[in-house]
Amino acid sequence: MMGNGVGGSNVSDELQTIRPSASRVDRIGKSERDQRITRLRALMRDRGDEAVLLTPGSNLRYFAGVPWGQTERLVALILSAEQAVMICPKFEDSALAPVLQIDATFQYWEEDEDPNILVANVLSDMGIKSLAIDPNAPLWLYDRVRTATQETDIRNAEPMTTALRARKTATELALLHEAKQMTLEVHRRAARVLREGMRASEVRSFIDSAHRAIGADGGNTFCAVQFGEGTSHPHGVPGDPALKEGDLVLIDTGCSVDGYQSDITRTYAFGAPNSDIQRIWDIEKEAQQAAFDAAQPGVACGEVDLAARRVLESYDLGPDYRLPGLPHRTGHGIGLDIHEGPYLVKSDQTPLASGMCFSNEPMIVVPGQFGVRLEDHFYMTEKGPAWFTEPQHSYTDPFGKV
Repeated sequence: MMGNGVGGSNVSDELQTIRPSASRVDRIGKSERDQRITRLRALMRDRGDEAVLLTPGSNLRYFAGVPWGQTERLVALILSAEQAVMICPKFEDSALAPVLQIDATFQYWEEDEDPNILVANVLSDMGIKSLAIDPNAPLWLYDRVRTATQETDIRNAEPMTTALRARKTATELALLHEAKQMTLEVHRRAARVLREGMRASEVRSFIDSAHRAIGADGGNTFCAVQFGEGTSHPHGVPGDPALKEGDLVLIDTGCSVDGYQSDITRTYAFGAPNSDIQRIWDIEKEAQQAAFDAAQPGVACGEVDLAARRVLESYDLGPDYRLPGLPHRTGHGIGLDIHEGPYLVKSDQTPLASGMCFSNEPMIVVPGQFGVRLEDHFYMTEKGPAWFTEPQHSYTDPFGKV
């Protein structure tokens, strides 16, 4: 038994006592989808785009509510100033129609037909000469649509989709908050089930089961469990290590609620603390706070990254991406995608604005020894940043309070 919230319990007991919240937040409804479509059409008009083509993935889910994965069969939404048309395999209509949350007509294609010709015909009937395509569309789709619509000016819809999705509404913030609170509770319970000799795969399995039990959309969206020297690799290394007394533990995981993502990392001691790790943990904590403090309305995203790096450099870590130090950006946007723009990286000059949401994770890597990453998320308000989850307070008591 370790104490301080690490060890002392077991998988069975934790899974038997974890429950979904009795009060769940509202999901995104048709009225909010309609508002998104209205804003997209306004941007289309400003840019001179006559239509947008959205493909399966987070953009189609954002605007139309369709939680559809990309396959070799073309599914797409064509949105013009006046019309919305779903392109769909005929045999999929009974699956797609019930999840569509906007008003649209359907155009179907059969298995032996070329759906790109159908796209070209729909655009021709609409009189469309300028089409912006979903930035998440695969290359093969872009190439086939371009070939089928040779007289149409093809553009990238990314400036519009990123601009609209970057600033979250109150409902989106509530969904993100719920997902992150779920993952934080799963983190607490994962720390309690740790025992010497436990495999990383056992911890991942528990975290997946716990996310399901607490009410997330399925289990983990991802999960990285690293022990000891493995923590010095930002996204881990192959293998299934066993936990040893004195190991550093780094767990990075998340889930989704109505498609909105969590992504939280905790780093703490299993057993006797290590003074070298404690020193780096304290610097990491200071850098994370400096990034948070720098995130003020109107400040460029890149300045937040630089604020964290200045802390590290003051302790002779870095500079830039040199190790020991921070090998990657300080943070990323989050919403329907775990990683989405804008980003907290020094090259991103996007001004921070109310409703933007970011991870804050200026990881410190000491090559061949260990790495420390504390990752929490914040959202921007008109007055400044606010945490979704309270940051970790202690290396040896990860879920206690100061």
